[in-house]
Amino acid sequence: MSRPPADPSAARPGAGENFRRWLLFGLQDAKGVHQGPGAVGDAHLKKHRWWQVMCLTGVDYFSTLGYQPAIAALAAGVISPLATMVLVAVTLLGALPVYRRVAGESHRGEGSIAMLERLLPRWGGKLLVLVLLGFAATDFMITMTLSAADATAHAIQNPLVPGWMQGQNVPVTLFFLALLGAVFLRGFKEAIGVAVVLVGIYLALNVVVVITTIFEVFVHPVAVDNWWLALTTQHGNWFMVVGIALLVFPKLALGLSGFETGVAVMPQIKGRPGDTEEKPAGRIEGARRLLTTAAVIMSAFLITTSFTTVILIPEQEFQPGGQANGRALAYLAHEYLGNGFGTVYDISTIAILWFAGASAMAGLLNLVPRYLPRYGMAPGWARAVRPLVLVFTAVGFLITWLFDADVDAQGGAYATGVLVLMTSAAVAVTLSARRGKQRKRTIGFGVIAVVFIYTTVANIIERPEGIRIASFFIVGIIVISLLSRIRRSFELHATHVHMDRQALEFMSSNVDGPLAIIAHEPLRLSPEAYRDKLDSAIEVSHLPVDYQALFLEVVVDDSSDFETELEVRGVTRHGYRILEVHGPVVPNTIASVLFHIRDVTGLMPHIYFRWTEGNPVTNLLRFLFLGEGEIAPVTREVLREAEPDVTRRPWVHVG
Repeated sequence: MSRPPADPSAARPGAGENFRRWLLFGLQDAKGVHQGPGAVGDAHLKKHRWWQVMCLTGVDYFSTLGYQPAIAALAAGVISPLATMVLVAVTLLGALPVYRRVAGESHRGEGSIAMLERLLPRWGGKLLVLVLLGFAATDFMITMTLSAADATAHAIQNPLVPGWMQGQNVPVTLFFLALLGAVFLRGFKEAIGVAVVLVGIYLALNVVVVITTIFEVFVHPVAVDNWWLALTTQHGNWFMVVGIALLVFPKLALGLSGFETGVAVMPQIKGRPGDTEEKPAGRIEGARRLLTTAAVIMSAFLITTSFTTVILIPEQEFQPGGQANGRALAYLAHEYLGNGFGTVYDISTIAILWFAGASAMAGLLNLVPRYLPRYGMAPGWARAVRPLVLVFTAVGFLITWLFDADVDAQGGAYATGVLVLMTSAAVAVTLSARRGKQRKRTIGFGVIAVVFIYTTVANIIERPEGIRIASFFIVGIIVISLLSRIRRSFELHATHVHMDRQALEFMSSNVDGPLAIIAHEPLRLSPEAYRDKLDSAIEVSHLPVDYQALFLEVVVDDSSDFETELEVRGVTRHGYRILEVHGPVVPNTIASVLFHIRDVTGLMPHIYFRWTEGNPVTNLLRFLFLGEGEIAPVTREVLREAEPDVTRRPWVHVG
């Protein structure tokens, strides 16, 4: 069948409209579910095996091998191997059990933030979520910028790189960030396939480096003797050595990254055929395998590399400007396997460090649309991937410029973000176990929470710049969120309105003329209160004295909520017919119900109010934060913004 000729009179979209469609591609409405980068809905979200998804989170977790051994040697010196063993113990005995439980309780990828949100409702819960999102933003954004900066360091310090590139760390890092943003703007559909290749090659190369350097350690026993002598002479007895290792451990917290992103990518895991969205046992089992396998692999690498780097690399090379600063394993690859292999290793390290930002970007694109738009604390376009990619890339540019693409300067902020999220996860699972009356698990998780609290506090005291940087993210998110909430206060909040049978029968009994509805406060339920409201409505209208009006009562449950489904119940009280609905904000809920009545019955509803007493400023604050306040004028404003056509807008009467 041939296509009909195009209508030449039809208006063609301009360049601006085409760009807008491209930018907002995949935007979900309030009823939609955000699926993360590159996906529009469940039907388009391809699932993968757990080990493939492990590679996606592994580009963040495993890539820390690019700088972790050097940071550990710089921070702990000869004690680095012992401090690393403490890190591994905390990983396997602390972080892993915590996040295995988080995976079971937040299988949609919400992480521990959602667990705490459920435990602390209303505005307190929303504020806690905003603070944790600030730390998450610190973690993920610094992951992007720090990894890109370290990829730059590996590129520039390669012996084969021309001299004119020396000192160009900022431009090269900005190029890596721009390239990462371009990948997400393109769609990021093949991310897991790319991650599998990068992680597979990188881990294989690291195995070669580890085996080679362990062999070198054995054939050069003098180096081991020198390390042992320095360890025992510099720090006295073994109790002192162990104590210092415990104190130094918080400086190595970068080696704990990856668990939060491991949970965030859970929706990508293929489950069993019998899985349901409420009980995806296969997906949860796969996520737990992912977390366990990644932790074991990383622990083995951390222990071996912490010994070989501190024994085989001169101490001065770890200092700023040294050849091993931020790239200890690359230094060993060049030193013991030649510049050819070293260059291959550098290319692999650069690739995985660059792509580590992809894991962080995916985490941000998963978290932000799940919370802020639902709270009314972000514009509607924040559900679309591409605008957020542009925002996060711009923030990455700013961070890179402020820190001059310095890896060490960003380490404190990175560690702070990682540790606060892990501490919140430990607290969340402790409270969850306590609520489930699991005494032994409550004690166990409580001990882990104390360890993470100590580690977080010690890291903040040792590197206060981390909490200062995180505070900028937190304040920024809170201020922007509250301003957005205020700006969107006059929008309709309802994602769906449903009336029960009794409410529909009340509607069907009014088929002649306008439908009169009287707004009533649910706190005044006496017969006199209803009669008084009805008399006031009759005074300011042409309603007959015996008119059987409908009353509309809005019960405010949680005024901090924004997007909600409304269930309207028809009840009879003292002989009066009442529509009862629970909602977060009275004026917006009334407006949503009026529009629904108009659309269902075809009748134009008229709503009758009394003026609200009190100071206008106080009433405005009550409306913004308590969902009440000056009901009549705010309801009219919500109706006006939602329906520009005055002939189709429900009428508001005030007496």
